[in-house]
Amino acid sequence: MSNWAIIKTGGKQYKVAEGEKLAVEKIDAAGKDTIQLNEVLLVKKNGTLKIGKPLVANIKVKAKILENFKDKKIRVVKFKSKSRYLRTRGHRQQKTKILIEKISV
Repeated sequence: MSNWAIIKTGGKQYKVAEGEKLAVEKIDAAGKDTIQLNEVLLVKKNGTLKIGKPLVANIKVKAKILENFKDKKIRVVKFKSKSRYLRTRGHRQQKTKILIEKISV
């Protein structure tokens, strides 16, 4: 993993490298199969490290959308003792699986 970058998408930060697959928060790219992630915070390319303030200029990460899916279910429980109050709900987060194709300068 010699060339890598730290990107920001969906309010979260991810360390990515070319050829890597990862699941991120859902990306609405209607009809597109490739996207460009412009919010690059840090990049290491050919041994040099560039740190953004807050973003690195002229760096783009090209990614291919593989699929949209729902994450595993989490259980949310509200409970109050001695009052017979119990509420159980489930939640499945919408996610997108992407493949990082290229980190370009």
